[in-house]
Formats: sequence, structure tokens, C-alpha cells
Amino acid sequence: MAIQIEKFKYEKDNVASMIEWLASFGLTENQGVTRLLYSKEWVKAQHALKKEMERVGLHTYFDNVGNLFGRLEGTNPGSKTILTGSHIDTVVDGGKYDGAFGVIASFLAVQRLYQTYGPPRKTIEVVSICEEEGSRFPLTFWGSRNIQGVYGLDRVIGLTDSEGYPFLSAMKEAGFDPDTYVPPVRDDIERFVEIHIEQGMVLEKNQKSIGVVSHIVGQRRYTIKVQGESNHAGTTPMNYRKDAVSAASEYISFLTKKAKEMNPHLVATVGRLDVLPNVPNVVAGEVEFSLDIRHHQEGILDAFCEEIFSTFQSHADDGGLQVEISQWMDVLPIELNEEMNALVREIAEAKRIPYQDIISGAGHDAQVFGSFCPTCLIFVPSRDGISHSPKEFTNVHDLEKGIDVLSEILYQLAY
Repeated sequence: MAIQIEKFKYEKDNVASMIEWLASFGLTENQGVTRLLYSKEWVKAQHALKKEMERVGLHTYFDNVGNLFGRLEGTNPGSKTILTGSHIDTVVDGGKYDGAFGVIASFLAVQRLYQTYGPPRKTIEVVSICEEEGSRFPLTFWGSRNIQGVYGLDRVIGLTDSEGYPFLSAMKEAGFDPDTYVPPVRDDIERFVEIHIEQGMVLEKNQKSIGVVSHIVGQRRYTIKVQGESNHAGTTPMNYRKDAVSAASEYISFLTKKAKEMNPHLVATVGRLDVLPNVPNVVAGEVEFSLDIRHHQEGILDAFCEEIFSTFQSHADDGGLQVEISQWMDVLPIELNEEMNALVREIAEAKRIPYQDIISGAGHDAQVFGSFCPTCLIFVPSRDGISHSPKEFTNVHDLEKGIDVLSEILYQLAY
């Protein structure tokens, strides 16, 4: 298919300018970015990146799901690949830096290394991963889990976006025909390095330019349904009510308090609440709410879930209500490679760049790669901790420090 790439001039080798350039593919009225998997904006962005990779001498190719690779061949025959990059898909009206910085930083780091030192001993590939966010279709890590070999077409058959458009149709329109799909599993990746904005406020508050990510949290998400009995608000005595709102509020208060007590790194969030019949003068008969739980130790997640869910059930039994707990996400926590993290710390110290160890409370493609090859994840600060927003921002000084550290680790791994 012929791709019309938008014209947007930028200063080559300038990270801030390149971020604005990439943001032009899907720029919103709020100066945010909407670039969803297999959308026209996504297609244009991937092909524009491909053209830039070719301009600096990288060999480029797409795999069967749309992951884009720029390959710098190593001089050592048969060497495995040092892979570096991130994702280019965004949330709706998201920021310019989430994912995009990691792709641009990897591109610039490899470009600078090649211009300075020539070909590496080991092959380096820059990857622009096709999807991580789960913003268009109800799945995450489509790109990296295909590389891992966990996802295939069977995972998306029948899947549609919020407008009912089929995943497989969108995939085909973007130029990746499901009829010619071959699992793009990679068994030649020696190490994976990802750099990303923190999306939190820890580094900024501690005045650190680099975060060395030790763990990425596990995530469990549930839908909790509390079934009571709808009745008249004026004629139903309090002692005889089966009030689903009252019960749900007690559950939410309990889980919030318990999360604070159990562990300082444990977070539990109720972000959605639906009430039926949702009428001012009727005792609610049903409440459904979401629950997002995160921690970097699976044992803490197990203990927390066991305690709160047993309490929910006991309370429901005592009050004559019913509670249903449905889990729809279970992403395991992961510890990232300590050998590579030690190297990042040594580099930061040698360059006198302030750094700290940090736990990632958000999921990243490094979480997938870390399950099958040595992986490290490097953070740079986010102003005010804001992310998934047009207000997302990291200053150029910190962006360049991140690229400096990334360039050095790639040099030590590949050269």
C-alpha cells in the first residue's frame, strides 16, 4: 500500500525536535497525541521511522504484526542481537514522550555510535514496537508478546475495538495481512535495553536524572459485582435493607485501608463504579466496580487478595447479599537483570549523573522481554509526574543524559 508521510521538518540528531516530529503523526487539538494500533496515524509514523532508519544506514524490516526493526549488522559472524527500543502507540490524547522517547533515544544512540565507531562487534537492532498500551483493542503487549511467542492470531480472533471494528481487518488494512501471518518469534535476542520516561514523580522529587529499574510490578485487575435488593428509599427501614452501595463503599474503604497497612509499595485502585438503578430515591440493588492491584512481589499480591476477598464474602453472607469477583488481568511481577543494572549504575557514576534504583509501577515491554532474555529498563524524570496526558514533559537536559547512558551501555554490550 502507498503511504503518504506527513511533512514535518526537524533538526537531525536533536531529541526534542525529533519528539515533536514523531508527535506530528496523530497530534490532537490539545497538543497531545492519539496514535492507536493500525490506525492511519500509526501507519504513517512507522513508515516515517523506517525512512529515517534507512537514512542513517540501518537495514529495516517489519515483522508480521508491524514491529519495525532497524538493524546495524555486527562484524562478529553469528552473533546474537542486542535489541533496544520501545513502543509508538499511545493512549487517546496522550503525551508525546511515553514510548516515543524510548524509540527516538535508541535510534539516536545507535546513530551516534555508528557515526563515531563504525559497525559494532555484535548486531544491534532498534525496535519500534507496534503496540503496548491496549488503547484500541482489549489486549496489551501485542508486539512484544508476538516476539516472545506467547501471542498469535488465535489471541485476536473475534476481537474488536470500541466501535466494533475487527482486529484482523485493521491489521490487514495497515499492511499486515493475517493470511500471510507467520509467528515472528525471535530466539536470537541476547539482551534487551529499554529507556522510558518514569511517568511518576519520584526522580524529579529526589533530583535524580536516571532511574535504574529493579522490578516491574505485577498487575491484577478485577471486576467486583455486589448484588443486593432494590427497594423504596422512604419505606425500607435501615435494618432491613440489602443496600449494594453501602456494602460496596465498605469494601472500597476496607481495601484502601488494608493496602496502606500491608506494604508501602502496594497500590490498590477503584477507578470505575456503576450503580443500578442509579436513582436518587431507590436503594441500589447492584453495584459493579473495578479493582486494580499492583506490587512487585507476588506473595504480597496473594496475601492482599486473600484477605480482602474473604472479608468481602463474609460481609456479604452476613448481610444477605451476593458478591462476585471476576479477574480479567494477571501480569506477573518481574525482577530485571541485576548484571545489566550494575552496569547502568557504573556508567551513571562515571559520568557523574545522579541516579537511584526505582520500582516501576507501570507495565512496560521490558516486562515481557525480561521473562526470556536479560533485560534492563532505564527511566528519565517526568515533570510533576504527569503522564498519559498532553501535559507530559521531560526537559532536554534529562533526555540527553538518558541517551548518554543508553549509548554507553550499548557500546559496552555490542562494541
